[in-house]
Amino acid sequence: MNIGQAAQASGVSAKMIRHYERLGLLPEIARTDAGYRQYDEAAVHTLRFIRRSRDLGFGIEEIRSLLQLWRNRQRASGDVKRIALEHAADLQRRIEAMQSMKRTLERLAAHCHGDERPDCPILDDLAADAAPSGSHTPDTRFR
Repeated sequence: MNIGQAAQASGVSAKMIRHYERLGLLPEIARTDAGYRQYDEAAVHTLRFIRRSRDLGFGIEEIRSLLQLWRNRQRASGDVKRIALEHAADLQRRIEAMQSMKRTLERLAAHCHGDERPDCPILDDLAADAAPSGSHTPDTRFR
């Protein structure tokens, strides 16, 4: 099948398929005499694996490792589990950081009058944290 058909069958855009090829995530793809890529079911299955991995938030290097383990029938499932648990822990750290950002924004918004006045604690906080070191003492009243 051509790249458009492979994209439709796998749920991965043609642009991303070419990107994954450049990254070496796909095995070498056969080409016609005219140079067109020809994908088989194994390539489409690999693309689905990559798409599902991306859907779960795995990065390219993690996907590379998972693909190697997937292709290796002598693998230890503990290696796969370790990658999954490390990724889950990273996701938890990111969730906690985002929740902290959300709480900060909600606190700042609660102290903003939201009217026609120019005074705005949200902008004051952003400006305080953006000031060069030593030039301004951050206002931490709303943290």
